[in-house]
Amino acid sequence: MRLALAGGWTVETGRAAELRAEDLVGAASGAKRATIDLGGVEHLDTAGAWIIDRAQAQLTASGAAVVYSRARPEHKILLQEAHYRAFDSSPRPRPHPLLEILSDIGESVSGAGADLVAGLSFLGRLVAAIAAGFVDPRRLRITPIVFHLEAFGFRSVPIIVLINFLVGAIVAQQGIYQLQRFGATVYAVDLIGILILRELGVLLTSIMIAGRSGSAITAEIGSMKMREEIDALKVMALDPIGVLIVPRTLALVLALPMLTFLADIAALFGGILVVWAYGGVSPETFLARLQNSIDFSTFAIGLIKAPFMALAIALIASVEGFGVQGSAESLGRKVTESVVKSIFIVIVIDGLFAMFFAAIRS
Repeated sequence: MRLALAGGWTVETGRAAELRAEDLVGAASGAKRATIDLGGVEHLDTAGAWIIDRAQAQLTASGAAVVYSRARPEHKILLQEAHYRAFDSSPRPRPHPLLEILSDIGESVSGAGADLVAGLSFLGRLVAAIAAGFVDPRRLRITPIVFHLEAFGFRSVPIIVLINFLVGAIVAQQGIYQLQRFGATVYAVDLIGILILRELGVLLTSIMIAGRSGSAITAEIGSMKMREEIDALKVMALDPIGVLIVPRTLALVLALPMLTFLADIAALFGGILVVWAYGGVSPETFLARLQNSIDFSTFAIGLIKAPFMALAIALIASVEGFGVQGSAESLGRKVTESVVKSIFIVIVIDGLFAMFFAAIRS
């Protein structure tokens, strides 16, 4: 049986090529030998070559000895490169749902352990780089530190102040609403002062910074990793940790306490306005009551947490940035993981500090 092909066998004629290939197989059904004549083929691409080679494979499977004839050299190359392959699609046995749940839990625990080890290793390198910078101040890059301090701190002031102002107002409104039923409206001042200065101010600020600055650090480091700029720094005998991570970490550690202070002021101001308008407590009475209900330790506890949360955010963002592979999907996934992990760790750190200060009765 001699099968003569002609015309164009390309992706544009895909449907017609599929039908002609089926005709070829049907025409040569039962033949012992078949020759596929490619002399009349004018245009051929990988799609057409794959269809032709699939027909050849089907004829061979039916017991025919199939050969090509009068094929151009470039067509031979296409037929070889677009060689049809049959893949076994044996269904995988589905495990028991309980085993799948346990497997997912095990993978999550294993991944958390790997993240912890990677984070501690990276923290050691970061501390060593910072210590080397303090030993030899020439290694400290003051200009990048100031630049990132402006980016992480100064440019974050509007959104931090606005969010905490609104939260302070909401806390005041809910506190007054709940306490006025017991005739204890004035105690809303105690609630606002302790809750804002001790917990909410630093917590909300850290979460906002994790979403704003932490994601930016991961995206910047990840983009540099994708463009091989990290490798270029190593080729120039520069430590990427000292050049990229130390300035960002120091800037974030310096910026977060200052932002926390502004957040506390904004939240208290929002609380003052709501208590004045909604509860009838004048600003003078509010401030006098606030001085009696809190002391400096309440304010200091919130500020003490800020550098530790900033260090955790910078550490997680940097580790995830260095973990970016060579695709945009990897970059997006790592940025998402950076924000989620940073927020989780910030809340964990806040809880650990709460237990610590409760243990020392502070």
